[in-house]
Amino acid sequence: MSKNKKSNLVYSTETGRLCPQCHRPVADCVCGKDRPAALGDGIVRLHRETKGRGGKAVTLITGLGLPRTEMQDLARALKQKCGVGGALKDDHIEIQGDQRPTLRAELEKRGFTVKIAGG
Repeated sequence: MSKNKKSNLVYSTETGRLCPQCHRPVADCVCGKDRPAALGDGIVRLHRETKGRGGKAVTLITGLGLPRTEMQDLARALKQKCGVGGALKDDHIEIQGDQRPTLRAELEKRGFTVKIAGG
């Protein structure tokens, strides 16, 4: 392969996973905190969960694949849209209550592919 062509290699047994932004091995990534989380299949999933919350429901938003700062801004905007609280945890956003229809409409308006997952 010539040096001028950009490779779309995602995994190699030689170096392991590659960063989607800088295309270097994850251990040698230069993106720092702005490195996106695992992109997965590109579909944002909305889950309703009550486990460990005393029967109270929360909506989990997974699969965003955004840098931390963009996820914080998105979480803030979604909480304001729904008029409820929530939190940003690792690679997902938690919104209080079952807000799946509202969140689906807002995320689709922002250009995401959204699926409602679970029950």
